[in-house]
Amino acid sequence: MKPENIELQNKIIEGANKAYVKLLISSAEKKQSLVIADKDGYIQHVPARELLKKLSEK
Repeated sequence: MKPENIELQNKIIEGANKAYVKLLISSAEKKQSLVIADKDGYIQHVPARELLKKLSEK
């Protein structure tokens, strides 16, 4: 892959990660849940606070 494409890919991933964290924080403040799929594809409703806690542990 060309260096400029790698740089663009990294910027897109970084932006998506920032948006995800912003969504988690906003949803946690409102005591909301997010709908996610587990590794087997099953849909789950998970409290945003729980996801934010797991993210901060990494």
